[in-house]
Amino acid sequence: MKIAQIAPLIERVPPKRYGGTERVIHALTEELVKRGHEVTLFATGDSKTSAKLESVFPRSLREARLKGIYSINNWSMLNMGLAYGRQDEFDIIHDHLSPTSLPVSNIARTPVVATMHGAFTAENRRLFQKLRNAGIVTISEAQIFPAPGINHIGTVYNGLNMEDYPFGAEPEDYLLFVGRISIEKGVHHAIEVAQQLDRKLVIAAKLDAVDRPYFREYIEPWLSERIEWIGEVNEERRNELMSKAYAFLHPITWREPFGLTLIEAMACGCPVIAMNKGSIPEIIKTGVTGYVVEDVEGMIDAVLAIDKIDRAACRARALEMFNVERMADGYEAIYQRLLSGENGRPSDRH
Repeated sequence: MKIAQIAPLIERVPPKRYGGTERVIHALTEELVKRGHEVTLFATGDSKTSAKLESVFPRSLREARLKGIYSINNWSMLNMGLAYGRQDEFDIIHDHLSPTSLPVSNIARTPVVATMHGAFTAENRRLFQKLRNAGIVTISEAQIFPAPGINHIGTVYNGLNMEDYPFGAEPEDYLLFVGRISIEKGVHHAIEVAQQLDRKLVIAAKLDAVDRPYFREYIEPWLSERIEWIGEVNEERRNELMSKAYAFLHPITWREPFGLTLIEAMACGCPVIAMNKGSIPEIIKTGVTGYVVEDVEGMIDAVLAIDKIDRAACRARALEMFNVERMADGYEAIYQRLLSGENGRPSDRH
């Protein structure tokens, strides 16, 4: 198949640091090329890929520090327009820009698979319900719940090259939070857990300008040698931290569509403890890869029970469920369905 993969321009593919969507796009693109497909990746000019790379901007927009949202939007629209302008060259367009790209994908002649990497909201749901040409793929079953009546054609769990993650059989004595400092990610809950247990907490997370008020009020006052914020880290450092952590805390406060850092931690053998919201029960197998809990008290109890988790079994489960081959199998099946004339239909599950 001739396949176009359209990536966001905010981060490189794969990202240098933060960027879960871009890691997934990279893993999928490389696996599709490996399987013999002719893949064109529309991404930043510094992206690393075995596919044919097409770019409208030389590096990630975040790294370029562009001034104002309109500058970012202009380059993003150019990237989108370039890809869809060449639609007749491809059998399938796989669009990772939804919902921004829905008006363009709605008038495409070439079949479009659109993976929704973010959350369905009251604001964007109407777009998906009205602009229905693209077949929408969700990254968890829980993700589809707030969006009845859209052209949902399947769920494919995110996958990565899980065997490449370092395994840590003997953990060190620290808890770990990785991701982004924001109220949605619940970093303040992770701090409360560590304080109540008198355990060291390492926070490896980026801080965006919009989240600085939250940081100043709920995070910064508690930072110390025991509650350590080390900022945003690269992939090698992040994997090292995961492989050596006693437990990985994921105290989210929102319906997260998919927690990519969870499967990465599990691949390192690090048990994960997460709040029971959104996709979490689909990712964590309680008692095998970690624990799904309801509140801070439950998270504290789970940390105290973490020695019951076999770190080798934790890794084995992650490699089985969330590998790149399984993800590519799912997308190949969807591509074939669309090419055979099955354009999908509204989900009737809700």
